[in-house]
Amino acid sequence: MRNLIAICLLICFFNVTAQTKPESKLSCSYDELTAPDFVKAVKQSSGVCLLPLGILEKHGPHLPLGTDIFECRKIAFTAAEQEYCVVFPTYYAGQINEAKHQPGTIAYSPDLLWKMLQETCEELSRNGLKKIIIVNGHGGNNDFLRYFCMSQLNSPKDYVLVFFQPNESQDVLKKIEALRQTKTGGHADEMETSMMRFIRPDLVKSELAGTQSGENQKRLADVPFQYTGIWWYAQYPNHYAGDATKSSAELGKLIVESDAVQLAQLIKKLKSSNKIEELQNQFYKESSNPLNTKQ
Repeated sequence: MRNLIAICLLICFFNVTAQTKPESKLSCSYDELTAPDFVKAVKQSSGVCLLPLGILEKHGPHLPLGTDIFECRKIAFTAAEQEYCVVFPTYYAGQINEAKHQPGTIAYSPDLLWKMLQETCEELSRNGLKKIIIVNGHGGNNDFLRYFCMSQLNSPKDYVLVFFQPNESQDVLKKIEALRQTKTGGHADEMETSMMRFIRPDLVKSELAGTQSGENQKRLADVPFQYTGIWWYAQYPNHYAGDATKSSAELGKLIVESDAVQLAQLIKKLKSSNKIEELQNQFYKESSNPLNTKQ
């Protein structure tokens, strides 16, 4: 009889344990979600999706071609862990014409990369992700992305597109300056090398950092008052700007985590606010008949 009671108690215990077992944590990685979990993720994220946009290009003689991809995805996932949202898979269709002379560069035509990004946004929206944040990892994308965002006003959209713009506080800037050992930079420099030493130290070949020049060659310095597409090549033909012979994982960690904190704040705000959507819809309405816009 006692054995029977003991068995019944054990059965009850396991039943209760099974019923109270917490649900597994939803992945924030788009490509890891099952279809049923994707539906849950859209709801839990309030429709917020991060689109980390990198590039495949040379990063001096010492960093991997996918440096920008590693950096923006690390920032995105660090932020998503702080404030849940969905993170889109690796995306590297960006503007990189200036590096076509270097091995490993993948430079899609302007119309293709435009259509790819436009249709990606539309597909995310069709799947319920109505608040899309681009997390850019490549400086050569900046002008393209700003214009792309402006182009969304050309015709009504049922989603909002936001270009994340980090802005380090004075406190963080002081900490960065205290850790920095060089004064110049811009590409594959001390800052980016430090970030990669924090993210993927196994891919950094620091011993090669000084084998090529990262100095500004100033080959158009005698041509005033102009902007030309060849400006980057004229200044940095090695596709390396700065000096990465000095770097530290500590500096890289600071840069990544400070950007991620700001990104998490943006995610949180967009999850609770529809202000951009409301203004956007008001604009679409007024632009359809500008003569009715109050003057």
